[in-house]
Amino acid sequence: MVKSAKLLRRAFFNRDPRIVARNLLGKLIVRSEDGITRAGRIVEVEAYLGVGDLAAHATAGQTERNAVLWGEPGHAYVYFIYGMHYCLNISCLPRGEAGCVLVRALEPVAGVREMAQAREIPDMDLISPRDFRKLTSGPGRLCEALGITRPRDDGKDMVSQKSDLQVMEDGFKVRKVSVTPRIGIIKSAELPLRYVIAGNSFVSR
Repeated sequence: MVKSAKLLRRAFFNRDPRIVARNLLGKLIVRSEDGITRAGRIVEVEAYLGVGDLAAHATAGQTERNAVLWGEPGHAYVYFIYGMHYCLNISCLPRGEAGCVLVRALEPVAGVREMAQAREIPDMDLISPRDFRKLTSGPGRLCEALGITRPRDDGKDMVSQKSDLQVMEDGFKVRKVSVTPRIGIIKSAELPLRYVIAGNSFVSR
């Protein structure tokens, strides 16, 4: 599955975040480290539109913290939230225009035991089906499972052959997409910018 996957091109992300978000469903986030591959299929995302989007980090303009959003598309924008979780976003739109997609949930497809170890789950053989679904369900959980942090990954080129954190495709076909308002935010909360693979059990909620 992962061995036959192909790296996405930068042009994929050089578009409106709403288009990118919908088309990211079914793609893979892949972490390659010390000969071990951890990968998850994207099943839930949210689009953030830039300066005019009150919920976006770009809404107040460019800062040192959010500079990745104004750079080339296809780069990781990682931030820390609630003093305990990292969140992975991928930059969209041409250089000079801010926009991104937040990856909210993955379905594990490779390196599951390594993901569990990263999340300090001691014995995968004893994990319940319900807890297994939580392994990479939610932006903080998936970052923990893949070892994604701001110091390590912010600004990383996710469409580079040299990167240890990549976004890839393996030909998976998404049958049905559901669109809802974004969750966990207050500003611009009514906008229908959350996209999920309908019926997938790894969607965050």
